[in-house]
Amino acid sequence: MQPDQDAPADPDDQDTPGGDFTEPSKSARKREATALQALGERLVDLSPARLAQLPLPPELLDAVRQAQGIAARGGRKRQLQYIGKLMRRIDPEPIRAALAEGEAHALAAKTRHRQLERLCEALLTGDGASLEEFLQRHSGADAQHLRQLIRNGRREQAENSPPHARRALFRYLREVEAAFDSPAES
Repeated sequence: MQPDQDAPADPDDQDTPGGDFTEPSKSARKREATALQALGERLVDLSPARLAQLPLPPELLDAVRQAQGIAARGGRKRQLQYIGKLMRRIDPEPIRAALAEGEAHALAAKTRHRQLERLCEALLTGDGASLEEFLQRHSGADAQHLRQLIRNGRREQAENSPPHARRALFRYLREVEAAFDSPAES
């Protein structure tokens, strides 16, 4: 039996629906538009200083700033839709990358803060190993001043006083860490 000569050999060669698509479907376009509008909402939630750091076209930046000033629910929703429309005209990847980088920096800062809080607690509970390790890692730290801050913090805990000395200890640890992490300037 021979194959039918009139039937196309490859189903993708047919000019019928279900063949090769070059454009995204309506659902895919709608999902992308919704994602861009959500990205616009994230922009509206940012502080003015953070907005200034992002690579935004002037028209989009103006629209975001206007949305930040709108309190009425309906007006804000319309402005967010307008922002979504503007977002569809530009490449959103640089904006997404800048937001992700900012979130990574914020996460790193939060992690450093927690580590310093744990170190502060360990120093106040009398963990001598933590103190020695800290002093070895940060050779420029004033050991005498650090020990004085620890003594004051322990006394403060024993008296159930407000944590002024503990805060001073934390600030000093943070300053030493920041000085250690920043490159030496000549």
